[in-house]
Amino acid sequence: MDEHQRKRQRREAVLRAVIPAIVVAALLLGWELMVRINDIPHYILPAPSRIWITLVDNWPTLWPQLWFTSKLTLLALGAAIVGGVLMAVMFALFRWVEIGFFPIAVVAQVTPIIAIAPLILIYVPSTTVALLLCAWLVAFFPILSNTVIGLKSADSNLRDLFQLYQATPWQRFRYLLVPSALPYFMAGLKIAGGLALIGAVVAEFAAGTAGKETGLASRILESSFRTEIPMMFAALFLVSLLGIVIFLFFAVLSKMVLGHWHESEMRREN
Repeated sequence: MDEHQRKRQRREAVLRAVIPAIVVAALLLGWELMVRINDIPHYILPAPSRIWITLVDNWPTLWPQLWFTSKLTLLALGAAIVGGVLMAVMFALFRWVEIGFFPIAVVAQVTPIIAIAPLILIYVPSTTVALLLCAWLVAFFPILSNTVIGLKSADSNLRDLFQLYQATPWQRFRYLLVPSALPYFMAGLKIAGGLALIGAVVAEFAAGTAGKETGLASRILESSFRTEIPMMFAALFLVSLLGIVIFLFFAVLSKMVLGHWHESEMRREN
């Protein structure tokens, strides 16, 4: 790579960071001006400055709720990764397992979580475990589905080559199936990260504001009952920020894992 290409990549990296920041700043400025010019009451539409002040003033109470939602999301995502990958391997290696259990996974995925969350909250004694189960159900299927597709997408010519050289099942799995499935798994991971957060928030909405430990969704629900609109926006901002952080983390992880060998990430360097 010559000096010209390196300079072009640096310029593109700066533009990718600066342009979204300018757009977001312009939107926030327009929002602030609209509220101030039209003198809109904060209980109808708070200005960004009012939301920021509310966020700072209530940070001691919002931080534990942010941590609870983050912990719930990450635990559900971790369980979805472990369960989804293990079941995907079983589906890829044993056809009868896929035939028997894949329809159940589809039914669990297509059933709206908001419809079954009240039942889970009734039958599971611990509220925290019930919330975790709801978030896991939402995040599980993208990991399972993408990993299964990836494991089945290995090149047929490479399969024949491994068979020709009499590779062991472990060698086929390690050197053929895993590299084939990895891009699909990383794509599913980006989807599942956001869905785990959505599942956690929806489950908290279904649970209401009861319980000793509550998250940001409970604070949004409680604020709506009290007509504390700036607090609702502050909690919603934290939920959105958490989702953005999760997505960016997995985007960077995908770049690190796939950037040196897979076309989907290498193209960004050209």
